[in-house]
Amino acid sequence: MALAAMSGFIAVAAGAFAAHGMTDPTGKELLRTGSSYEMYHALATILCSTVMRAGGARARFAPALFLGGTVLFSGSLYALAFGAPHVVGIVTPIGGLAFLAGWAVLAWGALGADQAA
Repeated sequence: MALAAMSGFIAVAAGAFAAHGMTDPTGKELLRTGSSYEMYHALATILCSTVMRAGGARARFAPALFLGGTVLFSGSLYALAFGAPHVVGIVTPIGGLAFLAGWAVLAWGALGADQAA
């Protein structure tokens, strides 16, 4: 939960910087995209605890995928926005795959909760 809260904080900060501090249009868009995805997945990480409390113990694997995906996906977009070499973008799709895997695992956990009820 603490990591999810910190991720939400970073998402808001990145979005605010995109709106008020970044002048480069490409950098703005990269920050906006990164902050949006980071916020979605910070909230999804918190949602995992609700699914686990409802009996979906398998959902416990999803937060690592969501948070790892955030580091790779959003982190690489943030780095690119601040001038990192384009090669950094190689990890962006890996982060996206981690997000997809996290959602699949969360669904798997939620299905387990339905079966346990």
